[in-house]
Amino acid sequence: MSVDPASVADEDATAEGQADVLPEAFARVLGEYERHLVAERDLTRHSVRAYVGDIAGLLEHAARLGLTGVDELDLRTLRSWLAKQQTMGLSRTTIARRATAARVFTGWLTRTGRTPNDVGSALGSPRPHRTLPDVLRVDEATRLIGAATELADDGSPVGLRDVAMLELLYATGMRVGELCGLDVDDVDRDRNVVRVFGKGRKERTVPFGQPAAEAIDRWLGQGRTALARPGSGPALFLGARGGRIDQRAVRTLVHRRLADVPGAPDLGPHGLRHTAATHLLEGGADLRSVQELLGHASLATTQRYTHVTTDRLRRAYQQAHPRA
Repeated sequence: MSVDPASVADEDATAEGQADVLPEAFARVLGEYERHLVAERDLTRHSVRAYVGDIAGLLEHAARLGLTGVDELDLRTLRSWLAKQQTMGLSRTTIARRATAARVFTGWLTRTGRTPNDVGSALGSPRPHRTLPDVLRVDEATRLIGAATELADDGSPVGLRDVAMLELLYATGMRVGELCGLDVDDVDRDRNVVRVFGKGRKERTVPFGQPAAEAIDRWLGQGRTALARPGSGPALFLGARGGRIDQRAVRTLVHRRLADVPGAPDLGPHGLRHTAATHLLEGGADLRSVQELLGHASLATTQRYTHVTTDRLRRAYQQAHPRA
């Protein structure tokens, strides 16, 4: 899966726009940092934009305080920047994310010799509120895909594609960006596994079941050939015009199909990821296996799904046990 030159151009344009309001020394470092994110860390366009935007805000704050170079950054400056975010009414989650962005940035400054000490290493951040994600019940997930399958019975290419995408999202728990980035050769039908490139281009192999395999076969055998154009390239899933499908189209699909399932929560593709993880754990999968399947860097991220399953168990107990 290659980096889209247009995406990089968009990122450069974004950085240039932000750099216009910064002192020259700060603007130069910000541009170098963005190139590092794109070329060395290979982050997605969305992640690069978020990191660059956060650091541009930090450097603007530093400039207003009279700093002229990144070597003058100190812990007090970082803390005052975060404090300002709080006075603006930003959420704890957003402030925690920006604190992380600052620590990553100051770590890069030190590693590349731009600052003698990593001042951000001592920067704390508020613990973000953790809310339990909404998930589908097993019967709701079944009805979701069943409704999409019924609509695809006419053999329309778009209908076959939609069923294959829903099956694969639920079967693997992959992120929507990972789904859109899949190429045809990433699917191994002999072993029923798919090669997924996650955050930071980390590669993992994820298995999928027979329903997803059959849906992919129908899409590749009957649907994709009808949508493919000379410039379609190796993309597994195509849009109506023959290009690689984008994330917005997948999100629209999931919301639209869930509207056909009475009583189901209105989830996006990430809700299907939560659902897949929850159903795996409820089915007896261990945390480490689910962590690997989802591509989580930390087991703590996966552990939040145990709260979902425990919450469900508690509700079932309260409804069913005579002495609950």
